[in-house]
Amino acid sequence: MTKTFPRRALLALSLLPAALAVRSVRAQAPAAPVQLFKVVSPRDEVVVGVDAAQLGAGSNPAVERLAAQLAAKGQLTLWQYASHKDASGALVQAPLKQIVVFKNELLRIEPYATPLPIQPLK
Repeated sequence: MTKTFPRRALLALSLLPAALAVRSVRAQAPAAPVQLFKVVSPRDEVVVGVDAAQLGAGSNPAVERLAAQLAAKGQLTLWQYASHKDASGALVQAPLKQIVVFKNELLRIEPYATPLPIQPLK
């Protein structure tokens, strides 16, 4: 039992630099050109894509910036996203059509995570 502990500790310590390297690479990775959000209302929910230019700059989370823009303008024209097969047959999240989202007290916006690649806006 005492002989296995040093081996495990040595293994953990040897993997530490690799874990730190992966973390620093993730931190340096550029942000996606399009971020996806789910807009939820009492009747419907839809996945929309918003590019960095439309979100604007700021230190707040992207979902807060999007909600602030909707509150300030009263409505936003966004691209609805859905899963489709691309030309090679791979499944991707792609823009489907433009929709208008109106400010509503019952509306909820939340970040949408997908394992699929996200195609840029048209």
